[in-house]
Amino acid sequence: SLSLGSSKTYAYSYTHGDSSPGFTKCLGSIWTGKDRYLWIDLGAGPVDYGPALSGDGVLPKGEFHPFAALHGRPKSQKALLSDLASLVWSAYQVLLVPSLRIPVPFENKLIVEFIHIHGDAGGSSLGLDWKSIESNFMNEANEHGLLLRDQDLSFKKYEVKLSECSICSFAIARATTSYTSRYLFDNYTLIVSEYLDSKRLHQTILESVDEFRRVAQLPEEEFGRVLPVYVFDLDVNTILLLDRYHQTVAFKDMVIAVRTKSTQTVSDYSCNGHHVFTQARELERPLVGSILQSMWGVSPTHLVWSPRHNSSLVDYTWSIGQTPFGPFSEISSLSFVQKDAARRNVLLTTLNYTITSGIDVLDSIAAHGGDRKLLKHTRHTEFVQRWNLFRYKLDRSISAMSHFDYEMALYYLRSSDHDLYAIHNLVYQASQELEASLVCFKDPPFPWTSFLLSAGILFAFFFAYAKRDKLFQNKRKQF
Repeated sequence: SLSLGSSKTYAYSYTHGDSSPGFTKCLGSIWTGKDRYLWIDLGAGPVDYGPALSGDGVLPKGEFHPFAALHGRPKSQKALLSDLASLVWSAYQVLLVPSLRIPVPFENKLIVEFIHIHGDAGGSSLGLDWKSIESNFMNEANEHGLLLRDQDLSFKKYEVKLSECSICSFAIARATTSYTSRYLFDNYTLIVSEYLDSKRLHQTILESVDEFRRVAQLPEEEFGRVLPVYVFDLDVNTILLLDRYHQTVAFKDMVIAVRTKSTQTVSDYSCNGHHVFTQARELERPLVGSILQSMWGVSPTHLVWSPRHNSSLVDYTWSIGQTPFGPFSEISSLSFVQKDAARRNVLLTTLNYTITSGIDVLDSIAAHGGDRKLLKHTRHTEFVQRWNLFRYKLDRSISAMSHFDYEMALYYLRSSDHDLYAIHNLVYQASQELEASLVCFKDPPFPWTSFLLSAGILFAFFFAYAKRDKLFQNKRKQF
């Protein structure tokens, strides 16, 4: 959408209500739908959001902003096309083919365990609506937008009193650390603030996971993948965040969240010229984003992997609107970006395992002297047929993923496993039939020619050295 005739500036609000001194609403010009469509209003803006003081990913990025309307200094055609190309490339990287955060193996049964650790008074449900968090996933799962065929998703909730969980108190005490900040009032003042070290808290939980499960009375799940979500609801009046800035942190094997009685704090981000306030009691949206990262490996919309830099780059362009990630969004529902990434990540992980197993077969064949030496004529023919069929199914699976047909891609990946198993079986049987043999050979003849030649050269050298006075006598007399 591009409106050149209007001189009125405007932007879009994504939720009801207006901004207030204690609540900042971020305006934007983009929208990612539940279905596969993306709305970008090039006539809206200019809008700005990103780190308030320093950091990467701030918008606008430069002198010209691709979202800004052409109100001020007119853009040249080349500058406009350059901005549009950059915008399309960014959307492709972040929205269509987002980075895979962690490997996500295929499991039929997916279980999310909410473990609410609170004080004796009981944690307030305000800002921690378990049903709302669950419905964000279950609605999409029931509409076949989040899970693959034969997958099942369930949620379970457990309550734990902090006074009855000594290991919980120990984990919080061990992870609590502090930092100092300088503020200018009448003069510079040092203020000491506390936060929780998420890595230390994660390590403590891992070391005492059996005790945590015993106190919370968690049942043992024999099958499927279980993701525990530990929510520490503390009865303290000060702000206590994870790693100073986060309400929740996602690990590959769990999610950790924390909140206190304090309702809000000023974050290090700003939008539309105002600081963004973090609503510290509201955990629904951060928990949805963290569960997506840990269970399905979905990357946040402000992070993209760069092979050129060999690290993740930060870009907050798409961290507004319908996304559960980032400090600027107020919506916890999922768009097509998260739903497609959740299924695609499972398929990509399976595809990677399959290709790795195929490479192992080829390495094993090479170690045994090659396919023609290892496999007899009949087995070699079967191997070639199986291998060609295996490659064909992988190609069809990749093609299906590129057309967003994830069920067909899963079908071909599962079918390719049968061919890969048959190839492994062929190689194994052939290697078992190999017999070790010792081939004796005669010692090579003595190299008389080289020996006599070397002896002659050595004799001539010693003879010349012994007769050096006679050989150089005439030359000495000249001087």
